[in-house]
Amino acid sequence: MSTMLEAQRLARDEPADSRNSELVLRRLGDGRLYARRESLACVVSVRRCFPWSEPGRFISLRDEDENEFALVRDLHELDADSRLALEGALAEAGLVLEVVRVLKIEEEVEIRDWRVETRQGPRSFQTRLDDWPRQIPGGGILIRDVAGDLYQVSDPASLDKSSRDLLWVFVD
Repeated sequence: MSTMLEAQRLARDEPADSRNSELVLRRLGDGRLYARRESLACVVSVRRCFPWSEPGRFISLRDEDENEFALVRDLHELDADSRLALEGALAEAGLVLEVVRVLKIEEEVEIRDWRVETRQGPRSFQTRLDDWPRQIPGGGILIRDVAGDLYQVSDPASLDKSSRDLLWVFVD
């Protein structure tokens, strides 16, 4: 069954849940997360909102234009099937790459290009010029790229001098 037909069937046939403004979440055959609230339905992506210390709370569901479709204040407000679907999407979206060395940061028109080494291997990514690395509780630094992926420097003091010099220019 095509993804579009599957989404249409879910919008027509799925019973509504009343605990979170009639919000129903399901995984489509291709793995994408489908959301329905009242008469509206679309495929959504997940974005965790702050505080990072409460990963099961304040989860923004975004449509393909990055507009917020729904805000889940707490996973436990959802029915069991919706909660399972959202937990799966969060697990996939929750990859945080651990930066162990900063090789290069260059500014271009509207973007900043990064080359780093992570525990998972070398990576290149881009951030918007107005998106600055954030200091997080515990002394770490968090960087979100234009695709929404997260890069964390757990202990900036443990980086080599060249990495610290490159990074500190961009930290408040």
